[in-house]
Amino acid sequence: MKHIITIICLAITFMSCEGDQGVPGADGLDGEVAPAFEIELDFNASNNYEITQNYGFNIVESDVVLVYMSWETSNGTEIWRLVPQTQFFDDGGILTYNYDFTDVDFRIFLEANFDLGTLDNVWTQNQYFRVVVVPADYIGGVDIENYDDVINATNIQSFETF
Repeated sequence: MKHIITIICLAITFMSCEGDQGVPGADGLDGEVAPAFEIELDFNASNNYEITQNYGFNIVESDVVLVYMSWETSNGTEIWRLVPQTQFFDDGGILTYNYDFTDVDFRIFLEANFDLGTLDNVWTQNQYFRVVVVPADYIGGVDIENYDDVINATNIQSFETF
């Protein structure tokens, strides 16, 4: 009987102990989804081939804003590329889709080594962009060039249209 009581006491003692907590690391997103939205733009002379937009929600100074552009469709699948993206034309012209951001707003704009007014509408009208706001702590180790990796890492499931 003494052996059984000793075994029960030892079992209770071992079950109530906690092991080493391990190396401290960054907490996860705790179920939060990174703010993201899709925006359709028309670039023209009247808007100086740029758009500046407030987010409509608060971000912190350390957040990283990534902008992806719908570049093409392949077999019915939309291909998104991280901005900036540059197009080289046969005549030596260079067009770049670029962006910048603050903690209040972002700006998407065109840059070129030629008069932007000469661009065909295919380069300026109905351009789709996805803006993803990512907490800086969670961008490390993610290939930001790979749109799908960023979406998976930030737990984004759908986009709001802005």
